Parts: sequence; structure tokens; C-alpha cells
Amino acid sequence: MAITSAIVLFAVIWFMTFLVVIPFRLETQGDRGEVVEGTHAGSPEVHNLKRKAWITTGIAFVLWVIIAGVIISGMISVRDIDGWMFNRMGPAQGHIGE
Repeated sequence: MAITSAIVLFAVIWFMTFLVVIPFRLETQGDRGEVVEGTHAGSPEVHNLKRKAWITTGIAFVLWVIIAGVIISGMISVRDIDGWMFNRMGPAQGHIGE
């Protein structure tokens, strides 16, 4: 796996994890009973984005290590995934010179 691929993989995992973490412990204006006129009661009042970003980074790093390890080790390849789901690639071809 190239360094660019590793960075892109981490970024994708980070953003997906962040979208899952954002709603946890979210206090809305309706929950606090202090709805500002002109806003929806479901608008966030307290959400601590900096803390959630750090939590996301930790979770994303652990997931990235596991996923990158699987990719680098070759335990699961693109051909394996294709065989389980689509079966479009066909059997593996031998190396040139065999």
C-alpha cells in the first residue's frame, strides 16, 4: 500500500467515524428548554466538536490499523471480494514466464 493510499484510507475512515460519533451526547435546544426564536428545537446547543474529533481520531486510527493490516497481509484481496459478491474477474491468471 502506497503512502497516498494509506492517507486516503485513513481520511475516509475518519470522516465515516466522525459522522457516527457526532450525534452521541448531543444536547438540543429543545432538551435544554431554551429554544432561540427562529430556530428549530432540534438545533444543537452543546456538542463539543473538538472532543468528538479527538475521539474520532482514536477510533479511526484503531480501525485503520486493522484494515491496513488486512490489506497489506493479503488475507483478503479484491479478487476474494469479487468472488464472494459478483464473480466478474474469473480465476487468477498465472504470472508471465510460468
